[in-house]
Amino acid sequence: MSRRRLIGAAGAAGAAALGAAACGSGEGGPAPHDALRGTVVAQTGDIPVGGGDVVIKGKLVVTQPEKGDFKAFSAVCTHAGCTIQEVERNIHCLCHGSEFDIATGEVRHGPADSPLEELSITVDGTDIVLDEKERGA
Repeated sequence: MSRRRLIGAAGAAGAAALGAAACGSGEGGPAPHDALRGTVVAQTGDIPVGGGDVVIKGKLVVTQPEKGDFKAFSAVCTHAGCTIQEVERNIHCLCHGSEFDIATGEVRHGPADSPLEELSITVDGTDIVLDEKERGA
């Protein structure tokens, strides 16, 4: 096998693995956001009213549907497991076009047919903290 062909094959394998990780299932292990429990995940001033932001490190989305009302959701799309990429007036998964409501996580546009998992947070001054445990757990 030529060096060029070997490098091309390695690149294709790497791209396939990256694609599988982006849209793969996280079943069988802790959720990415679990590592951030009990820590500050965002600042209130960084979350726009009527929008939100994606916290890539913990695969979560923090939104502010109305002034002073903060919500958090898993950033793992319920359609194919892709990571949510943007938040504007809705939460958008650009992999296949699903959109979710910033206040409830409910599906606004498919192909997803299940809402995003809501996460329990506490606002402490300007800190938004992902709770140690989910409320009611």
